Amino acid sequence: MPADLPSLRDTVARHGLDARKSLGQHFLLDPALCARIATAAGPMADRHVLEVGPGPGGLTRALLATEAAKVLAVELDRRAVAALAELAARHPGRLEVVEADALTVDPATALPAPRKIVANLPYNVATPLLVKWLRGAAALESMTLMFQQEVAERITAAPDTEAYGRLGVLAQWRCRGTLLLTLPPGAFSPPPKVWSAVVGLVPHPEDPGPALFATMERLTAAAFGQRRKMLRGALKSLGDAEGLLAAAGIEGSRRAETLSIAEFDRLARTLLARG
Repeated sequence: MPADLPSLRDTVARHGLDARKSLGQHFLLDPALCARIATAAGPMADRHVLEVGPGPGGLTRALLATEAAKVLAVELDRRAVAALAELAARHPGRLEVVEADALTVDPATALPAPRKIVANLPYNVATPLLVKWLRGAAALESMTLMFQQEVAERITAAPDTEAYGRLGVLAQWRCRGTLLLTLPPGAFSPPPKVWSAVVGLVPHPEDPGPALFATMERLTAAAFGQRRKMLRGALKSLGDAEGLLAAAGIEGSRRAETLSIAEFDRLARTLLARG
């Protein structure tokens, strides 16, 4: 990393980068913590990395200090785009900064393989971004993502626990998930009201395809939409819930949070086959 780079706090001050609640911003300015996240993402040689919500560029700097072939930083905040332009000038060809809503960016078309996503996600769009990336997980080598700790725990939750729900089923169905590290509010500027956690997600080899993924989205929305109901009642909106459950070999008196990922997979495949 070039030694003449201004500090992150100086960058924030010069570009008027006060964190905005409307953008879900909480900046990670500690270089050591940023380096830990970049390291947690695994081998970087020849990898093309998508970063979302880089802000003043703390994690961006850490990613550029690895052997990554390229970092594509997608940022909605115009002030941060200007700050990152200084960093891009020092890394010609390795850092590309795009002013855009990350929900409109497809990693598979924006970057060549092998692709990784490494990001301190803006809190207000973290869940929809994850679901979008899970749909296209077959094109990714891994995702190393920071969430509010509560969300991270939902992503990695086991069946029959309070945190287990739709997000955990979708994430674990498509990826092997690991809680990598937790960070206290004081690690950020400004400090959020909650702890944060970094989750590592490595896609499973099998790609279910868009039709089965869409079916799993429908199924989990119905199953957990009324999670206190038995499945025979919760799945009524899908039509002939009793027949569906019988065909999948699942008792209608069970509740959604008791089903394993394998059982949800069987139920989704049965639902898709039924048409």
